[in-house]
Amino acid sequence: MKKTLLSRILLGIPLGIALGTLISILSSWVFSGEYYAACVPAMVQAVGSELKAVTLQTALCGLLGAVFAGASVIWDMETWSILKQTGLYFLLTSLAMLPVAYLTHWMAHSVIGVLSYAGLFTAIFLVVWLAQYFAWRRRIHRLNQTLP
Repeated sequence: MKKTLLSRILLGIPLGIALGTLISILSSWVFSGEYYAACVPAMVQAVGSELKAVTLQTALCGLLGAVFAGASVIWDMETWSILKQTGLYFLLTSLAMLPVAYLTHWMAHSVIGVLSYAGLFTAIFLVVWLAQYFAWRRRIHRLNQTLP
């Protein structure tokens, strides 16, 4: 288990960085139009330079990747209920995602901003979870039909 956890964490770091970079490119196309915005201007202003902001954001994206990938070992706990797995995974990823989103200025620094971002994160989590649940349920049903 420890070896699996470590390998997933180490794989998650570059995946988180790659995903963060891809999101910054896509959001630059959508919101900036003609120029690449590596991070939110408010973050650049908060940390004092674009280089510091990009460096911090890259490290935090790596951390997010490590947490999401590392926490995936929860789904391997076959003796745990789906409710326990889901609750713990959601708790761990939320405890990483919300502070990172706040530090990177991906959310407004207000009560409404935090609540909105938490709501959005929860909604996305639910959509992805439900899609995975029904996909696995369909696969299991098909597999069961092939059994004598």
